[in-house]
Amino acid sequence: MRINSFSFRVRYAETDQMGIVHHGSYAQYLEMGRIEWLRELGVSYKGMEENGIILPVISLQIHYKKSAYYDDVLTVQTSLQKPPLVKIAFDYKIYNQNQDLLAEANVVLAFMDKHRNKPIKCPDFILDKITP
Repeated sequence: MRINSFSFRVRYAETDQMGIVHHGSYAQYLEMGRIEWLRELGVSYKGMEENGIILPVISLQIHYKKSAYYDDVLTVQTSLQKPPLVKIAFDYKIYNQNQDLLAEANVVLAFMDKHRNKPIKCPDFILDKITP
């Protein structure tokens, strides 16, 4: 499956008093990875929401391996587990500038109709971009 990688620098506000990235910041990093993965496909989160499709998180698992620190350059690698149906599942790896693996994660989201608050099948416009 397609892997998207993007890098960014850790901001001070994402760390604790010891300069270590707070564990809660990782969920935001995963979201950034997911948005970039979709953007690379030509799919906009904002556009989906404007068309009544939302993607709430239904499962989040993070396995922390090493600490990230203020001013580190982190790279988030995002990949799709399998073609989506009603749920879409992503795997992630987060590395620092030294290529040390800092965390591995998995997030499962559900496609939902924003107006009816009901699960829906993955839209064809996304499936068409995912499957060759």
